[in-house]
Amino acid sequence: MKKLIVLLSMVCFFSSYAQSNDEADIKAINKVLKKQRIAWSNNNLEEFMEGYWKSDSLKFYGSNGVTYGWENTLERYQKAYPTKGHTGKLSYKINDVTKISEGAYFVLGEYHLKRDVGNADGIFMIILKKINEEWKIIADTSS
Repeated sequence: MKKLIVLLSMVCFFSSYAQSNDEADIKAINKVLKKQRIAWSNNNLEEFMEGYWKSDSLKFYGSNGVTYGWENTLERYQKAYPTKGHTGKLSYKINDVTKISEGAYFVLGEYHLKRDVGNADGIFMIILKKINEEWKIIADTSS
C-alpha cells in the first residue's frame, strides 16, 4: 500500500511540474508576442523581428510563397509595410497554443491591423522554439 501511495504521489508531482513548466513556457511565448505587437504598432519592424529566429533557416509563408531567412523576411516586411500608415496598430487574438515537443509550440491566432491605408485582418500560425533559452519564431504562415 505504501508503494502505491508513493507512486501516486510521484505521478501527481511530475504531472504538476510538467503543467507548471508548460504554463511558464506559454507565459514566456505570450511575452514575445506582446513585445512584437508593441514594436509593430510603433512602426519598428527591426524590433518586431527580434521575436524571430535570426537564421537563414527561418521560414515565412505568405501569399507570395515562402521567404527563407531572417534578413529576407525583414526586407519583405519593410517592402510590404513601408510607413506607419501601413503598419498601423496591431492587435491579435490567440486561439490556441499547443506544445509540439519539449521546447517547441505552435500558436494559432487572428491579427487585426487598424491603419490609415485601410484596415487588414487575417490569420496566422507560428512555430516557436526555445533557442539559447529564448523563445523564437522559426516558422510563420500568415494570410
